[in-house]
Amino acid sequence: MLDDRKTAILRAVVREYIETAQPVGSGHVARAPGVNVSSATIRNEMAVLEQEGYLAQPHTSAGRVPTDKGYRFYVDHLTERGRLDDGRASEVRQFFASTHGAIEQMLRDTSRLLSDLTSYAAIVTSPHATRATVRSVQLVPLTSRQAVVVVVQSNGAVENRQLEWDDDASDVAVAAAGTHLAAGLVGTSLPPEGMVAPSGDDTVDRLCAQVHRRLSGSSGDDDVYVGGVATMTRAFEAVEVVRSILHTLEQQYIVVSLVRDILDRGLSVAIGAEHGVEPLAACSLVVAPYFVEGEPVGTVGVLGPTRMDYPRALAAVDVVSERLGRRLSDR
Repeated sequence: MLDDRKTAILRAVVREYIETAQPVGSGHVARAPGVNVSSATIRNEMAVLEQEGYLAQPHTSAGRVPTDKGYRFYVDHLTERGRLDDGRASEVRQFFASTHGAIEQMLRDTSRLLSDLTSYAAIVTSPHATRATVRSVQLVPLTSRQAVVVVVQSNGAVENRQLEWDDDASDVAVAAAGTHLAAGLVGTSLPPEGMVAPSGDDTVDRLCAQVHRRLSGSSGDDDVYVGGVATMTRAFEAVEVVRSILHTLEQQYIVVSLVRDILDRGLSVAIGAEHGVEPLAACSLVVAPYFVEGEPVGTVGVLGPTRMDYPRALAAVDVVSERLGRRLSDR
């Protein structure tokens, strides 16, 4: 732990660097609240903080900048979760009160909302299909040869699969098949593990078998929705850093694994090299799970430079994850 003087100086350096992105000198620190010592004393203490790994000096004549260790101390000991101002809080409430339609579009729009709130890249992972059970099944005829099966899951996800029958099927047969499928699939998980038990009607069983084959093609992988990448990358001057970040965010498996690993380690903030993904070493990630019916089903997060505004990012992620979970639970 740091003593009170070093703590106040580190707090001042981190806040100033987050605000300006410029190395912070002793003169700026001397004017910060809670720092009541001379510039000479501040320089000595900043040198000690550098030796202990909390600060770094980019150039000999420059001020200091926080290191990953400095940001970690700031987040763990000097940061309280902020709160969204009334305008942004109202924006979140209105968004979730008015959003409707397919869950994919809702999650995509949620990532854009979160990016707008923070000015960082926002990451939203879809509900885990493997943890959900089927809540309802509907089979809707389109023509004598086509239909749509709509499956609503307990995590709020909605599967829409279009079907083409091998032979003509009457609306009565399709309705009977839908009723039989619902009886066999409600309470189970997708993709279905086994065939629905025979109904005794050859036509209904044939239709059910085709629906089963279509649903068995459902992916158990999480989808990732990323919004605001262009806004976030403006925080970086090096073209190679931006290119590396963009390339990494395009790889869905890496992103899903990253947010899961952070949550599994009990973290809500991963700073710089802490998350172990080298192309994102200049970034921090703030994450929170969202819950449906008391179960964690997906993740909301923001990715930004290590000098991100952590209180604002934590507040936005907390509010959006809570509202998203509540909205999906009401579907």
